[in-house]
Amino acid sequence: MAVLSRCSRAVTAATTPNAAAAKFSYLIRALSPFSSSSSSTFDADNGLNSRIKPAVFGALKREPKDRNVQWVFLGCPGVGKGTYASRLSDLLGIPHIATGDLVRDELASSGPLSSQLKEIVNQGKLVSDEIIVDLLSKRLEAGEAKGESGFILDGFPRTVRQAEILEGVTDIDLVINLKLREEALLAKCLGRRICSECGGNYNVACIDIKAENGKPGMYMAPLPPPPQCASKLITRADDTEEVVKQRLRIYQAMTLPVEDFYRSRGKLLEFDLPGGVRESWPKLLHALNLEDEEDKQSAAA
Repeated sequence: MAVLSRCSRAVTAATTPNAAAAKFSYLIRALSPFSSSSSSTFDADNGLNSRIKPAVFGALKREPKDRNVQWVFLGCPGVGKGTYASRLSDLLGIPHIATGDLVRDELASSGPLSSQLKEIVNQGKLVSDEIIVDLLSKRLEAGEAKGESGFILDGFPRTVRQAEILEGVTDIDLVINLKLREEALLAKCLGRRICSECGGNYNVACIDIKAENGKPGMYMAPLPPPPQCASKLITRADDTEEVVKQRLRIYQAMTLPVEDFYRSRGKLLEFDLPGGVRESWPKLLHALNLEDEEDKQSAAA
């Protein structure tokens, strides 16, 4: 009863009286292994020098049986949240829940929201809080039934309203804010390709930005598909220059306040991507004070 009462207050405070939000509140609270009072403080310095304070990291780095961290990934559309969240999910043994994937799954299902979502996505608009909360609550319910605990959220929260709902029902340990220069981000989004048969994600863009005006250069090699997928590549309908720029404008207007929301609470870790996955992954692990033994072994081979 106490849990339901707490969730009800959180939803009311965030002005989300609908049943979907209330259901989401209950489910995400059920997945939380921590007390709501166990908040943590994080170093919010910019760039690759960002580090979690050593005293705090002890509460985050758990043995395999206790890997129940609750993290959020922020960043512009196309920055690579899914790539790094997925890698950390595998490393820590916790579910990676991407709201973008939930939306695409709903689009492919021809369900009741499919036509409404198609129009929103093709115009480069952000999906409403109500729809996202509904989709996320269904995903969390399915995970709860399978015994999942902890999570890495990718694509939620995108608004302060969503962040308030989340804060009211669970304690987020860390918010990782990925940053990438806009010219690289645009080229990366326009280079994205998907295999129409296996669903694999690739990128045909070769990004080579020269150093100038005190800014370092940046190189991001393409991620080519294997031979069996090369002739089956398709482009996402929303990966056009106009739509990508519109998504970035909307992000700046709506999601930057979410960064301030978590920064003011000492939970924001800013991380500037120095290049592609090969350059960025080890540095991100270093910023999180984590190690990837498999990655080390492959690099040494």
